[in-house]
Amino acid sequence: MAIQKVGVVGCGLMGSGIAQVSAQAGIPTVVREVSEAALAKGLGAIKKFLDGGVEKGKVTPADRDKTLANLTGTVSLEALADCDLVIEAASENLGLKRELFQALDQACKKETILASNTSSLSITELGAFTKRPDRFVGLHFFNPVPLMKLVEVVRTIATSDATVTAASEYCRAIGKTVVTTGDTTGFVVNRLLVPYMLDAMRLYEQGLASRDDIDNAMKLGCGYPMGPLFLSDYVGLDTTFAIAEIMFEEFKEPRFAAPPLLKRMVLAGRHGRKSGRGFYDWSTNPPS
Repeated sequence: MAIQKVGVVGCGLMGSGIAQVSAQAGIPTVVREVSEAALAKGLGAIKKFLDGGVEKGKVTPADRDKTLANLTGTVSLEALADCDLVIEAASENLGLKRELFQALDQACKKETILASNTSSLSITELGAFTKRPDRFVGLHFFNPVPLMKLVEVVRTIATSDATVTAASEYCRAIGKTVVTTGDTTGFVVNRLLVPYMLDAMRLYEQGLASRDDIDNAMKLGCGYPMGPLFLSDYVGLDTTFAIAEIMFEEFKEPRFAAPPLLKRMVLAGRHGRKSGRGFYDWSTNPPS
């Protein structure tokens, strides 16, 4: 089936980005938030991003206006009923996602494909909360969504070929490159990336090298755009810790275990860029 109308549940950092790229591709998009205040904040972030593109000459005023015209905000799940694809981009909380998907399963037409943007939870388990596991898929976007080209399309043993094809074609239609993966914790990117980030923290914790030497070694030695400790701050140390906990629970391998330093930084509220302090001080520009 062709994806002609899209719903997005959540208009935070990831949800607003997904809604924006869908609308920019000319697809009517409905984005739902839990309150009018949260919705206004998310839609405001989209407009701010597009206005910035206009100022830089990367987006024409006409394209900005067309994108905004393709966007509809709502606080009602029922407003997503006639969407061909609904993408959940809510917090990484299994209980919350269970409630959302059970409600969406009831509200949406039977042909609707349901998807989750989760980076670590089981797509199979999420799909089991619905009566349409054959039309359930993972669509893992990357932050910032308007700039990052990759989407991991995650299929379970129950996902139909038609669902994978329709979801993949949608991702390509909005300008993304698709990587298809089975349903395993971390998928492809986080399965490889998280142990790398945790190992960098262990080197720092053990005093083998300084923060800057570790990050510079990987930037200049491997050509990475940012070092692992800077990247951890950028992603969020709390997010990295949560993903590590889920991956360790799944695989029981030491490489997925969060180092004590990471746990203590999270407990101390040092979550990186989002809190202003992590391995770096984000109150300065550039972070010091």
